[in-house]
Amino acid sequence: MIDKIGESCKVRFKDLERDVKVYVPLWKRFFEKIRPSLKEKLGLKNIMSVPRLVKVTVNRGIGDVSGDKHKVDVMVKELSDITCQKAVVVKARKDISNFKLRKGNPVGVMVTLRGERMYNFLDRLINLALPRVRDFRGIKRDAFDKTGVYNLGIKDQTVFLEIKYDEVVHILGMNITFQTSSRNNEHNIALFEALGFPFIKK
Repeated sequence: MIDKIGESCKVRFKDLERDVKVYVPLWKRFFEKIRPSLKEKLGLKNIMSVPRLVKVTVNRGIGDVSGDKHKVDVMVKELSDITCQKAVVVKARKDISNFKLRKGNPVGVMVTLRGERMYNFLDRLINLALPRVRDFRGIKRDAFDKTGVYNLGIKDQTVFLEIKYDEVVHILGMNITFQTSSRNNEHNIALFEALGFPFIKK
């Protein structure tokens, strides 16, 4: 399953490279151009101290469809198609009677991205998905926490081109968590701007 997902994504990027001859993958642009530029802009002496993305975690709560195995499988497939990596089902660790939750019941679906797949996902998120969000005006600058984590919420999975609208059985968004290597929020904002994240204009 993982190999099929990876191969389908490789085909997509090959088609993009063929159709747009000037296209350069984001991971390659980061290490060849963005990283050295950030080092100079931030006045850092060591290239290893330049802020970077460590990982991206995409997760979805299952909600009231946890009892329907077919719908859970569809949500796993959707997230796998969006991220080009096999999604895993998160299960409850203990019983919670107030929520009618039993230990072992599915409560969410998640994917953790690193390396080239992370940058490929970012490329599609920034340039294809976010512009399709209704009434989108940008993302907030002050959403970083003290540990360099940024959380972004997407309300509708159909903004991703990988999702076929006529196959959607449940409109449900997702939370995307970006973990950076720096705790300096000014450096993290500079990193996001360099990667192309569309911040709300002041």
